[in-house]
Amino acid sequence: MSVNKIVLAYSGGLDTSVILKWLIEEYDCPVIAYCADIGQEEDWQAVIDKGMATGAEKVIISDLKEVFVEEYIFPAFRANAIYEGSYLLGTSLARPLIAKEQVRIAQSEGADAVSHGATGKGNDQVRFELGYIGLDPNLKIIAPWRVWDLDSRTKLVEFAKDHDIPIPVTKKKPYSCDENLLHISFEGGILEDPWKEADEEMFKFTVSPERAPDKPTYVELDFQGGNPVAIDGEKMSPFKLFSRLNNLGGQNGIGRLDMVENRYVGMKSRGVYETPGGTVLRTAHRDLETITLDREVMKIRDRLIPIYADMIYNGFWFSPERELLQTTMDEAQKTVNGTVRLKLYKGSCIPVGRKSDQSLYQESFATFEQDDVYDQGDATGFIRLNALRLRLRKLQDS
Repeated sequence: MSVNKIVLAYSGGLDTSVILKWLIEEYDCPVIAYCADIGQEEDWQAVIDKGMATGAEKVIISDLKEVFVEEYIFPAFRANAIYEGSYLLGTSLARPLIAKEQVRIAQSEGADAVSHGATGKGNDQVRFELGYIGLDPNLKIIAPWRVWDLDSRTKLVEFAKDHDIPIPVTKKKPYSCDENLLHISFEGGILEDPWKEADEEMFKFTVSPERAPDKPTYVELDFQGGNPVAIDGEKMSPFKLFSRLNNLGGQNGIGRLDMVENRYVGMKSRGVYETPGGTVLRTAHRDLETITLDREVMKIRDRLIPIYADMIYNGFWFSPERELLQTTMDEAQKTVNGTVRLKLYKGSCIPVGRKSDQSLYQESFATFEQDDVYDQGDATGFIRLNALRLRLRKLQDS
């Protein structure tokens, strides 16, 4: 394949550092190293210096933190997206945004190819490439892990040493991790044994529940149209608000997950995740819906959540079906306005109060005390009508 210029999704880690040098040698053309700042803790100047030292034509850092929260995290959480009942899609939501900015840079820089560091065994190759194709099908796609002979971490390390590329992976950190504002994930290495408990020293976003404060933290979260807008009455930008939720959740040991999931490519994979702010947000959002969503609307919406989550996990963010479902999910959120009070304590996030001007909960109807708005005798006919098919079935059997 002949290419003139490549934009590489670059992190500065072992894989993409080796890929950067390999692309330069293999295709003999300029390579732009592009990094997406989506809230990960990073020394960006060191990333730029390393990229340039490795041979990049330039290193571009794109600040996408606010966009990530407002246009990717919030839409997914309006839909209560969760994969296989546990995973809050931290990596899955980041990839389409990274791909979109990568395509934009390629178009603005006159590049005719894009490249990524995802392996041929994982989900990310699918997410990146469906994004590239969905946004600009004319771009050529280079996936080194599927074509080169550096098919193991050992060979990558040897290549890096031969080319004087610093190696960030050590025996003290024998796993891979991916960090953004929504979560940090850990997989591979010592975690490939699903029976082995993750080392406490590995966790970064959260304290262990055992070491969390002995006194609970109470927090109030305000929503408008299904989006969080304020914490304890203080309005904040999406990024600032979510960062605050991460801090609150992390300090109280909330948001850890250890699961074996089904990858889109067919295999099972063990992953350990920390998603403190996302866990707090989803808990509060679902609780507010209990008083603001119509029962039948909630039933239909909840049936769609696994379908919507699968679309995101499998890389179909830029697809007509995801956009269709997003419109449906957002329509249901028009009445999700109000406040939820949460109790955060040693790994648990418990709703303890909720209120809304559009609440469908009416104490006068729900009370066990005497009332004049509900005739309990009406329940007799209601039960008989609902039991009619059961009566007929039993009569037929007798």
